[in-house]
Amino acid sequence: MAGKWKALADRLEREIREGTHPPGAALPQILDQVAAGAGAKATVSRAYQELESKGLVTSRRGHGTVVRDRSRVRVPLSRFERVLDPGGTRGPWETATAEQGLDGRMEVATPAAETLDAPADTAGLLTIAPGAAVVCRRRRAMIGPDVIALQEAWYPADVAQAAGLDRPDKIKGGVLAALLDAGFYPAEADEYVTADEPTPEQAAQLAIGARVAVLVIDRVTRDRTGRTIELVRTTGASDRLSLVYSPLPLKIGAPRDSSPSDQS
Repeated sequence: MAGKWKALADRLEREIREGTHPPGAALPQILDQVAAGAGAKATVSRAYQELESKGLVTSRRGHGTVVRDRSRVRVPLSRFERVLDPGGTRGPWETATAEQGLDGRMEVATPAAETLDAPADTAGLLTIAPGAAVVCRRRRAMIGPDVIALQEAWYPADVAQAAGLDRPDKIKGGVLAALLDAGFYPAEADEYVTADEPTPEQAAQLAIGARVAVLVIDRVTRDRTGRTIELVRTTGASDRLSLVYSPLPLKIGAPRDSSPSDQS
């Protein structure tokens, strides 16, 4: 009966939002809920599925149904500016999360780099022809055991090869140092933010339900000649990221002269 599973889901959602079941806490096992009179096994299972689709809980092997941490991580516009000295030990994500007292780190995917034919949207942002050779490097932005965002960094093949970014392992010293050593000097960047529904693969990796939107942040970097040398695409759960574009400079002209002689 739909009303019964919905009532159970609504009650559990209210308890989660009120803190009765804090992040990381396991909800009672389905059979325990049945024994406590919450309803039949199908009723409890359907209620738990509803909570998972809303991103309130996630199923973890060996841990059951666990309340998902939905606390937001501030991602400042200045996260790249603070790490422009090559050779540092922290990247933009580590720097931003450390300032918030969070255990943030980037986890390199395996393999770390692949040479592919550029998809049309990627080619457009890199200002190269669709199907041209590109190198894609993939990483995961983590806080503790949680995957907060997925990151893809795309480079024209000649840029990646010159900087050694086409190697299928971690770049020692960081990508920025590799680009500078190869003669590519980042000079300016544009950032585009959109929202979308997660793909099944993204939902699974981010441990979010199908109803939680993802934020897609495309950062396009150009060198001193105006050539696009990097596209970094970050896809993260919208309920875990808070984009902070502050402070923003405001260019305001001199105030107009409002003396009586200028008034009709």
